[in-house]
Amino acid sequence: MKKAIALVVVLMGLATSGIAQVLVNPAVPAAKELKPGDVLTQSYVVQGATPRQETLLRTQMQAMQSDVIPSRIIFVPHWKYLYAAKMYKLHVPTGMASKMFTHLASRSVFIDDDYYGGDESLGYWMAHELGHLAANSADENDAEKAAKPYRKRLQGAQLVSMH
Repeated sequence: MKKAIALVVVLMGLATSGIAQVLVNPAVPAAKELKPGDVLTQSYVVQGATPRQETLLRTQMQAMQSDVIPSRIIFVPHWKYLYAAKMYKLHVPTGMASKMFTHLASRSVFIDDDYYGGDESLGYWMAHELGHLAANSADENDAEKAAKPYRKRLQGAQLVSMH
């Protein structure tokens, strides 16, 4: 019995120390040629959206060609949006309403599914949220300034009308 326990301890020690079977010359799989938009559409997660919302959002994000993208975009009902805003201590400037917000530390965008304004304004406001990420700032003026080129690209792709 003591030999069996000793064998298990030795094997566990070898496994955790990294001594294991290693390929000396592993074959590297052929890299697929990617277009600039390919990575963008696959490198973030969209949660809580309908298939139609997700398709529209991904199309708009691809048209905006942002260098900085969120790690996840979350559509939530109004009560969850309010809860998330409270948990992340969102400060909405006086006289403004919040339909979306970006949590910079996690690079997450929360969208109030009940109040974001529909397909027409999704890209417009998403450009603003991308502006927060691009400027790495919670300041609304910085976000608006950074959102201008994204909105121009959206308008050029005829995916959004300007407000």
